Amino acid sequence: MKLDIIGDIHGCYQELITLFIKLGYTQKSGLYQHPDGRKLAFVGDLTDRGPKSINVIKEVATLVEENLAYYCPGNHCDKLYRYFLGRNVQITHGLETTVKELNSLPKIEYEQVRDQFMSLVDSSPLYHVLDNKKIIIAHAGIRSDLIGKTNKRVKSFVLYGDITGETNPDGTPVRLDWAKKHEGCDWIIYGHTPVKKPRFVNRSVNIDTGCVFGGALTALQYPEMNTIQVPSSQPYVEEKFRSFDN
Repeated sequence: MKLDIIGDIHGCYQELITLFIKLGYTQKSGLYQHPDGRKLAFVGDLTDRGPKSINVIKEVATLVEENLAYYCPGNHCDKLYRYFLGRNVQITHGLETTVKELNSLPKIEYEQVRDQFMSLVDSSPLYHVLDNKKIIIAHAGIRSDLIGKTNKRVKSFVLYGDITGETNPDGTPVRLDWAKKHEGCDWIIYGHTPVKKPRFVNRSVNIDTGCVFGGALTALQYPEMNTIQVPSSQPYVEEKFRSFDN
């Protein structure tokens, strides 16, 4: 199995297409495909904050529908899904940019995007266990003892990380560094927490390099474990990146 796993996109559609091309994908019948049969995978958070969330939804959903990619939802995906359900979600933290895009669409196109996105989430697992359990793809990561489970605790972990329930001074949740304690022989590939460069710790890799905050959009190639990046076209926001003591 050969995969190209892409970090949090957050509406950065142009960077996504540039990364596809840099990875060697070309369009065939309107779909990006690799001549060597490599398959794409996405760690979630397709939308919000960036300029073209709808384009990203359409691109990723179509690739998954055609069995050319894997996808697992992120916390922003989960929030948009609940918004489409009509739940009382706060249109903040980036969702407002996606909602503005959606509201500019004709009704029939709005409904098509909504249905395509909801179908994507409905048909995708909370996390992927692939290549005979050698690699796990989960939005915010997962502890080895939770792999194979799908309860509420697991859903919270894979969407938000190992949170304590406490908040930092800036209002963000306090997250424990679960990767430091990962002892499994499986590779866990995730995103969610923006870092300045891909973070390799104990056979885990964080590939959210903050494209929407002016960093880069990163792909991890498996099984080679190479990273390929394209720089962001967005303004750089230093305070959005987390530093770790490895």
